[in-house]
Amino acid sequence: MKFSFLNLLAVVLISQSVHGQSVTSGAKQQSLFDGKTTKGWHTYLKPKAEPAWTVVQGALQLNPKAEGQGDLVTDGEYENFELTLEWNISAGGNSGIIFGVHEDPAFQATYETGVEMQILDDKSAEDNKKATHRAGSLYDMKAPAQNVVKPAGQWNLVKLRKQNGHLTFWLNGAKVVDTQMGSAEWKALLENSKFKTWKNFAAYPKGHIALQDHGHPVSFRNIKIELL
Repeated sequence: MKFSFLNLLAVVLISQSVHGQSVTSGAKQQSLFDGKTTKGWHTYLKPKAEPAWTVVQGALQLNPKAEGQGDLVTDGEYENFELTLEWNISAGGNSGIIFGVHEDPAFQATYETGVEMQILDDKSAEDNKKATHRAGSLYDMKAPAQNVVKPAGQWNLVKLRKQNGHLTFWLNGAKVVDTQMGSAEWKALLENSKFKTWKNFAAYPKGHIALQDHGHPVSFRNIKIELL
């Protein structure tokens, strides 16, 4: 009887332990922004976040008139991931989410190496003439499949997945871009873009994620990542 009770107790404890491990391992999503500080981020080629980027009402916000301009990049580097966030652009504004960024003084800007999901006020931004430059596009390469962007001043929801070079972009719940890096389609898109002679563009599988400073007020919140 004593032996049976101990065995039963062991089974219960093991079951609880396994259950606890499964709960922990299932929680893959990580927050990249605590809603209060710029911890975990720095201005490109700078040791910390410069004053142009501050936290306002729970969002990372760019003030284009403040000192310390530059793209804000994650301290960490990522290769296979699913990124979710919300963005809000000012009237006439332009920005972007750039990933696969190789941070090196040899490159003066994040877009020299990184690939961009465009952020734009499609209605009144100066850069709204080409479909491949509109909100949700794979910038200068592939236009969004649907026009689902919300007007300037409203929050837009992004899900961006990169897995073994396969890129999938969602904007406000709609799939807007789907392509495979290195594929025949990708090569054709690249050949017809401004990046066709940029030998370091999209050359680094693993890199930082950047929030672009394009000289217009823009805000980001609820920034989370899941490693794949």
